[in-house]
Amino acid sequence: MTARPPAAAGRPVRVAVVGLGWAGREIWLPRLAAHPGFEVVAVVDPQPVVRDQARDTHAVASAYADVEALPAGTVDLAVVAVPNHLHAVVAVRLLRRGVPVFLEKPVCLTSAEAGILADAERDGGAVLLAGSAARYRADIRALADVAGGLGPIRHVDVAWVRARGVPDAGGWFTRRDQSGGGALVDLGWHLLDTVLPLLGPARVTHAIGSVSDDFVNDSAAHAAWRGGADTAGHVPGDVEDTARGFLLTDTGASVALHACWASHESLDRTTVTVHGAAGSATLRCTFGFSPNREPTPVLTRTRDGRTARLPLPGEPIGAEYDHQLDALPGLLADPAARGAAVAEARRTIDIIERIYQCARPTRPERQHALVGHRAG
Repeated sequence: MTARPPAAAGRPVRVAVVGLGWAGREIWLPRLAAHPGFEVVAVVDPQPVVRDQARDTHAVASAYADVEALPAGTVDLAVVAVPNHLHAVVAVRLLRRGVPVFLEKPVCLTSAEAGILADAERDGGAVLLAGSAARYRADIRALADVAGGLGPIRHVDVAWVRARGVPDAGGWFTRRDQSGGGALVDLGWHLLDTVLPLLGPARVTHAIGSVSDDFVNDSAAHAAWRGGADTAGHVPGDVEDTARGFLLTDTGASVALHACWASHESLDRTTVTVHGAAGSATLRCTFGFSPNREPTPVLTRTRDGRTARLPLPGEPIGAEYDHQLDALPGLLADPAARGAAVAEARRTIDIIERIYQCARPTRPERQHALVGHRAG
């Protein structure tokens, strides 16, 4: 399969949804099927019942067990939402064939995978785009606008703390060899994706942190709203449910990060506070789909001893995913998008690797199937 140009103006982007787990089935497939800018022409999943049900529910023309079965020239974009350990594997196979890829986070699990993705994007001539839903939230965009008026940024506090939200406990999410990590890889990727643009091009010179696993095997802490997995017969989880990190940049700015799947709190809450030379701004909201959330986002700005609440547009839960779909056709057609996702992923995974190295200074047990193999 050779590289294809972006979809013609006025024609919907032809999409294959690859991976029909919770994210593919509940987030991406229904939104893509309902969006006028896209036409879902194929679904791909190794489980026959799952892919046939998705095909019938959303009137998709074709269903395949593997991406290699996608006929040449039939799709303009593959939306990849497979389990974490397969993200780079599947994306590389598609990119090598010249198929543009939209890859759910985490884009990669190691710096080595980031390099392999870069090779595949370059050699196949197709663009890699990355899931960055949090950036498309109206409240995060409003916070970024306010932060631009705070002068030089000195520090950012960012936290996503769930009351009870260990995802798919007993399944691949809590197995380090398949997930790559716990709350830091999952929630922490969203938090870093939110914070790093606020810091601009500053290089993160130091990254330290700690992890703990007090809740990961506690059935009362499972994410019931996600339809948690039946844990019967599954091995105990071996990932962290809580991670804390501290970053320092070459400009002197710092970041305190807290990612937590479960806690003793009553509500799931995301908090971002930006401290600048000319004031501070705080956003309190809840990322994601949990119903156990802050009732409404609140954005405040503090200067000279006075705190003011700032207006925020209202939007339904999950609207950020629709906003990102709105932007995808333009990104597909933008030459500047080539290489951007990999560059950002390198920065993010480098921080995550350094925090893990500090928190658990043993070599990871998993060896990714792609490590040591260049694309092409």
